[in-house]
Amino acid sequence: MLRTLESACAVALLAGIVVLVGIAAVARSLGSPIIWSVEIAQLLFVWLCMLAADLAMQQRRHFGLSLLPDSLGPRSRHVLEAANLLIVIGLLMFLWVYAWRNMILMHPRLIGATQMNGSLIHASMVVGLLLLLRTSMVQFVSHLKKTAPIGKTDPC
Repeated sequence: MLRTLESACAVALLAGIVVLVGIAAVARSLGSPIIWSVEIAQLLFVWLCMLAADLAMQQRRHFGLSLLPDSLGPRSRHVLEAANLLIVIGLLMFLWVYAWRNMILMHPRLIGATQMNGSLIHASMVVGLLLLLRTSMVQFVSHLKKTAPIGKTDPC
């Protein structure tokens, strides 16, 4: 259900960006530029990027290298994948702390014509990292539930 909600939000954000940029382009060509359109489009875009990263990770379509895992046997590969997920979880927790601090620091900063707080943009990192952390933890737990396959070619 959460994936459906995230997908719907991502589609809505993308549609909002397209509509906003279209309206801003028409308004500019008519001689009445919308001065806040770039700021709102940037805000929507950073939120869209974080949602898209989480959706990609949920589908295991996020960037990854498989040179080392492909050269290992099934059991070693299972252990390596678990270790990799633990490293990703640790990194996301570390980054979340600094994203939170940055969001707090950026709250007093007002951005351009909209005069919105900078924390609205930086909150996308806080929320996005939490979503990625949740996804990584779910993947780690499901990975642990799978038993490591026993292969004849596994040197371990």
